Amino acid sequence: MPPVQLTEKEGPGSPASGRLRHPLSAEEIRDVNTRYHDVAAGHYDSKWGIDFGGLGLDQVSAKVHKALGRPPLHYHRSLEIGAGTGYFTLNMLRAGLIGEATCSDISPGMLATLQNNAHGLGLEVHTRAADAERLPFADESFDLVLGHAVLHHIPDLPRAFAEFERVLAPGGTLLFAGEPSRYGDRLAEVPKRAASRLAPLWRRAIGARPAAPAEGGAPDAALEGVVDVHAFAPTELSRLAREAGFSEVRVTGEELLANWFGWTNRTLEATAEPNDIPWAWRQYAYRGYLLLQELDRRLLESRLPAAIFYNLMIAAQKSAR
Repeated sequence: MPPVQLTEKEGPGSPASGRLRHPLSAEEIRDVNTRYHDVAAGHYDSKWGIDFGGLGLDQVSAKVHKALGRPPLHYHRSLEIGAGTGYFTLNMLRAGLIGEATCSDISPGMLATLQNNAHGLGLEVHTRAADAERLPFADESFDLVLGHAVLHHIPDLPRAFAEFERVLAPGGTLLFAGEPSRYGDRLAEVPKRAASRLAPLWRRAIGARPAAPAEGGAPDAALEGVVDVHAFAPTELSRLAREAGFSEVRVTGEELLANWFGWTNRTLEATAEPNDIPWAWRQYAYRGYLLLQELDRRLLESRLPAAIFYNLMIAAQKSAR
């Protein structure tokens, strides 16, 4: 496979997205993703606000329902690709949506954290370190293949989709959520840039000091800019599934207002000393995000084109023969 062109990943105050970095080969991308996620595993849940309580259960159940366009069935055997610390699978187990769960990830560190999370919740899962393009499972082993925020890390997507189809039983379901929309990501640059400009005034208003640079930088910061390989148009995701042999392909979008609000707040907060950010602000940001997430769901997601939303979801079926 030819080298993949990686783009500069944006953070607060970083240059505009789209600047090409030195191209990495597919194997180098896999290696970087493994190392980055191994390092990130210990603080991943706190960094991204991953929840295994009532909120997480409701969020995951709602995402599955939206992706499928109907209430989910019970899936006896599931395989999660790039399972991370278990956000999707563990909450689906808690919701009673899946029976026997297998979680794969290219990062052994993530799988170790996932097992710790599962143990704390009293849940049993099977874990396997695996590359999505070469799955170490027999044909037709699962009724559901799923993932959250993982496809954009995989260099060879046609090969990965062929693997998903291979390990699914006839009539099985494919479901991925949390994938970055190319156009939605560009729209998100508007609140990021606005927040970067407003950050000094915001810090003054809440009495926060500027964030001090971490000594030596965050341990995973050097890798964070190169782990995201793709952003998608809805037609690209649909084509990948159809070319792999899937039918009943459905691509939808989620989060527009919530995304703008969330990126504004995340960008502001990244410029301040964390201990200086008031509890009242954190509650405002948290509750406001949930409110706008619900507004997106009720008013916008069924009415606007999927491409303008920040996240894309895809669901499809394998032929029952």
